[in-house]
Amino acid sequence: MKLINVRKGQFIYYQNKLHKVYSIKTFFKQSIHLIRLEDFEQQLATAKDIDYYKPKHLDSFVYNQKRYTLHKDVKAKVGDYILVINPKPDSLDHHHLHAIEMVSSIEKNGVISNKSNGIKHHEYWVMVPGLEDGAIIIDLQHPNVEKAENQESLQVVTDLPNTYIPKIGDVYQRNDSDPIMQAMVISIKGQNVYLGGNLEVEMSILADNKKWTYVPNVVDY
Repeated sequence: MKLINVRKGQFIYYQNKLHKVYSIKTFFKQSIHLIRLEDFEQQLATAKDIDYYKPKHLDSFVYNQKRYTLHKDVKAKVGDYILVINPKPDSLDHHHLHAIEMVSSIEKNGVISNKSNGIKHHEYWVMVPGLEDGAIIIDLQHPNVEKAENQESLQVVTDLPNTYIPKIGDVYQRNDSDPIMQAMVISIKGQNVYLGGNLEVEMSILADNKKWTYVPNVVDY
C-alpha cells in the first residue's frame, strides 16, 4: 500500500526489503530517510518509492543480522528487544510508534528501556530471538519474484553469520552488570577488544548476547 502521510517509525518495503522510517526531511527531494532492518544500511527515498507494512503478531524479520519473531503475549526480560505497538508515553518519556528499544529493567506495570523510557506492558510486543512456530517471514515484500542479482542478499537473510565483528566506535551494552552499562570500542588488538572505562574483553565474550549486546548507532531509529 502506497503512503500519503509518512510517519517516523513506520515499517515499509523499499526495493523489496523491509525498512523502517527513522527521519523525514521535508525540504529535501528524497525526504524520507530509511534504515534497512537486516543490516542498518541507510537509504533515501520518496513516498512513491515505498509501500507501507503494518507489523503483526508472529511476524518474523531480521534485525541487525539476527532473526526475531514478534510476539504479543510474551512479557519482556532484561536484555530483550521490544517493538512499541501502542505508544502512550508520559511527559518524561519519548518512545514512539514502532520504536525498537532494549529492556534495561522490569517494573510492575512495564519496563524501563535502554533509552530511559518507561514503557507499559500493553504498549509493546517482544522481539523473541529466532523463528517461532507459526511465524511468517516478512523480510521480503515479494520473495517469490526475487531477481537473480538479489539471490546473494536473500542468502544473508536465511543464513546469517553467527556474530557481528566489532569495530572502533561501536557501542556495546553489558547486560550482566547492575546497573546495566554501555561502553564504546576504542581499540582492537587481535581477539582483544578495548572499551572505554579501561575494559578489556575477548571478542568471543563480546559476542555472547547474554553478557553483551551491540547498541545500534543510528539516532532515533
